[in-house]
Amino acid sequence: MIDPLETFLSAASPEDRVDSFVRLIREMRGSGAGQGTRSAVGAILDAVEVSSEMRERFLASLSALLAETDGTALFGDVGIPSDRGFLSELGDRISARLIPSPRDAHDLSEIASRLFRSDSDVDTFRDLPLSDVHRLVRLVEDGLSKEAASVVSGAFADGFRLLLSRIQAHGLSRELRARSTPGPVSSSPFHRILRSGDALLDAWLGGRQTGPALQAFNKDSGECRKEARVIQKHLEDSGVSIDVVFGLQVIDRCLTRTAQMAEVMGAAEGPDRSRAVHRLLSRLLHLAHQDKSVLHLVRWNMHLLDRKIVERTGKTGEHYVAATPSEYRHIWIAAAGGGALTVFTAAFKMLVHEWHLAAFPESLLYSLNYAVSFLLMQAFGLVLATKQPAMTAAALAQIMREAKGEDREERIAGFFARLTSSQLAAAISNVVTVGVGATVFVGGWLLLAGRPWVDEKTARDTFLVLSPLDSGTIFFAALTGVLLWMGSLAGGWFENWSTYHRLPEGIARHPLGRIFGTERMKRAADGLSRNASGWATNVALGFLLGFAPAVGIFFGIPFDVRHVTLSTGQLALAASSLGERWFDEGAFLRGLAGIGVMFVLNLSVAFSLSLLNAARAYEMETGELGGVLRHVLRRALRRPVDFVRPPRASSGEAP
Repeated sequence: MIDPLETFLSAASPEDRVDSFVRLIREMRGSGAGQGTRSAVGAILDAVEVSSEMRERFLASLSALLAETDGTALFGDVGIPSDRGFLSELGDRISARLIPSPRDAHDLSEIASRLFRSDSDVDTFRDLPLSDVHRLVRLVEDGLSKEAASVVSGAFADGFRLLLSRIQAHGLSRELRARSTPGPVSSSPFHRILRSGDALLDAWLGGRQTGPALQAFNKDSGECRKEARVIQKHLEDSGVSIDVVFGLQVIDRCLTRTAQMAEVMGAAEGPDRSRAVHRLLSRLLHLAHQDKSVLHLVRWNMHLLDRKIVERTGKTGEHYVAATPSEYRHIWIAAAGGGALTVFTAAFKMLVHEWHLAAFPESLLYSLNYAVSFLLMQAFGLVLATKQPAMTAAALAQIMREAKGEDREERIAGFFARLTSSQLAAAISNVVTVGVGATVFVGGWLLLAGRPWVDEKTARDTFLVLSPLDSGTIFFAALTGVLLWMGSLAGGWFENWSTYHRLPEGIARHPLGRIFGTERMKRAADGLSRNASGWATNVALGFLLGFAPAVGIFFGIPFDVRHVTLSTGQLALAASSLGERWFDEGAFLRGLAGIGVMFVLNLSVAFSLSLLNAARAYEMETGELGGVLRHVLRRALRRPVDFVRPPRASSGEAP
């Protein structure tokens, strides 16, 4: 153990000094003294405190290392999201892993990344006992040279100033200022925090009492957090953009970092200061490790996109959950209407299929057929069950985030029960109505035209296409669930985009009002404001379902769509067209089994993806989400009837 320590003590250049220090820590971790950074720190402290000469040599080498490095980036930049674009940052992180890059012996953040290369290294440092931390802090505070201490404190102060500047820049940006409490810039806490932070730094650097300055800074910091919550609440009304969400996230991280640094400046000498230093360093090392991770960058940007889309989707989803018997009856009636309209959608799809067109025109007609059908459902207030899960999942995640109190899990389970019964009612009403309606449609067509809607071969092929045993129905049904989820994302994105850009207001005040009339333009704007999400969802979903087979053909991948309501209509049309031979030696039962598979996969895949999407947006921990869902499952096993029956008139579980 003496050899790596001696190498560090005798290093002559900054590069050698850094390399030998990194090697010393790594070899200490693997030494016989134990495993992890805890044993390394303890072993180093024991080794350097053997004699005063060894202690002085170690402190001289450590002072030289710190005096030659700049820690401003470690304190002020590490872990704070960059303003650079996602693709630029992603390219740099990937190239850093693939292409050798020169090491900078003067950047303390890079040295920290070399010292702590894995999560286990960071976790072990975080779990250091306070006694070891206190020994290390006391050794450094008492033994560093004045030059090294000045460099470290200067970098600490500069990092603190950088964080304050970013808080002010984002907090007073035009996008956030438009959503904050009205008033002059001088009264904003984002403006005041820079002055109180500078006052705290001056007191700390000058060796004066930091109590009053720390109290003023903490007050302004708390006001900044309150103002950030005000901006957050205004997002539902004014729309969400990546810039707004990014700005709020940067402010939150900078406030958290400055609070930890202020704690270090305000802590008294002894265990309190050691504890504060340890907390700050553990956080910095964790973030320095994350800043090298490609996966973390992808997750962070996905979180921004999730927040942008889900923030408004959850509000729409609440309308699809019946809380009273009258709302439950309305879902049955509206879903029956949706099923009746789907009969004509399925009939036209089978008609287009018999034309044997090329892939593009066939897919275009399919898409227009679906989109027009979905838009008509929206216009007449009808319901299609498979479009509900994506919206209701976002509403459930929002309730999980906002619910408080001891009965939180039970209230969420109550909402989930109403959600399930509403979804089940809509799906059953859709399927039954489309089945009966298709039979009536074929009977009427037979009377008018004297022939069935489809020929015998097409009818028999339909049974086999829908069968989970004779085709890829299982995979295609799950794929359709993904497409349903993607359609809801498109709807949430467009509604947010039109709100953020104030599109309805622009239409209402457009100069075309002089030609078409001001009142007509206002009605058009009001219609867009009410229906933006639905219009976008319906059009996007129609084209996703219509073009999926063509995309599969283009790439040579077997893609197809298995939508439970549309497929039920096709099955009923085919069976009715066969007349007395509708059973077709059991082929009908295999097609009916496919309908059951679609029912489960369409709804469950769309709901699961949307719930995970919303949970990510609201930064819900996986354990928290899993715990809530386990409680819901336990209640479903104890009281399964709650998840099927309609809501009671006296229900007090409204979200």
